[in-house]
Amino acid sequence: MGKKKFKIKRPQRKKKIQAAVPSSPAPPWTELPTDVTANILQRLSCVELLESAQKVCTTWRSLCRDPAMWRVIDLSNIDDMSYDPEIICRHAVDRSLGQLLDINVEYFGTDDLLQYISKRSNQLRCLRLACCYNISGKGLSEAVKKMPQLEELHLFFMKSISAEDIEAIGLSCPVLKSFTFNDRGYRFPLSEGNEYPMAIAKSMPALRHLRLFGNMMTNEGVEAILDGCPQLESLDLRQCFSVDLRGDLGSRCFQRLKELKYPGDSTSDYEWDAEIYDCEYDDDHFPSDFSDIYSLGDYDDYTDPFNDVYCNDEYYNDEYGFWFCNGG
Repeated sequence: MGKKKFKIKRPQRKKKIQAAVPSSPAPPWTELPTDVTANILQRLSCVELLESAQKVCTTWRSLCRDPAMWRVIDLSNIDDMSYDPEIICRHAVDRSLGQLLDINVEYFGTDDLLQYISKRSNQLRCLRLACCYNISGKGLSEAVKKMPQLEELHLFFMKSISAEDIEAIGLSCPVLKSFTFNDRGYRFPLSEGNEYPMAIAKSMPALRHLRLFGNMMTNEGVEAILDGCPQLESLDLRQCFSVDLRGDLGSRCFQRLKELKYPGDSTSDYEWDAEIYDCEYDDDHFPSDFSDIYSLGDYDDYTDPFNDVYCNDEYYNDEYGFWFCNGG
């Protein structure tokens, strides 16, 4: 028998045993109580919650998906034009899973978006719309029919909403307690009218709080509101320059209401630009280049802006409460 041959193994390096690497500590914010973290996250905007916060960690993602985080939706501060505000709004409403109580929409929105909100938010208590020029009166009046628990409706600079729409809205919202229909104030409006206050008086008997900043109504409209809204506690008539609260009407308001803001009261606490204009003109009367002429902030009280003739024969008109002057 021949000798048995042995196969020599190829030399191999010993495998190094790596030392255990200590795990990195969890971020400090994950140790916060859940209610504290939720309180912090609720201070962020909708865009920040959807695009940033929920991507930080699993804890934050879980909280950002909690419907309780979306009971109040404020869409007044979407400054980044790379985001579509309607898409952000729909995502936020979806996250609420029917628990939405309060929503604020500014500078965007359509009738379709309102319908989307109303179909998914039958518990809604407060709706605030400002400068939503693509929302029609019909669209709003149809949407609120699906909001039976609506207690507050606040509308700012919504020119498309007619008095008929206001009446329909009031009839669809029997528990409405606070209503705002604010516009810009003009000392000399092209027309005066009481259609809006009459519609409110007919359809909103449960109102406690009413703001009609810059409305063109007269004393007749104020009287209708007092008659039709017996539970009214506060009334804001700032820049309603066709209303005169001297005499019996003013006394009645003072005795009846807990809070009354007169047409000439300060607007320092008002959240919108409250610059007063002399006249109400649209594009059919003057081109847009002339619009700034009528701003009281840019007007020289003693100069005629059209012919540079200084005024004389200055006199004070007690009815309107400010000075007039005739050109010399």
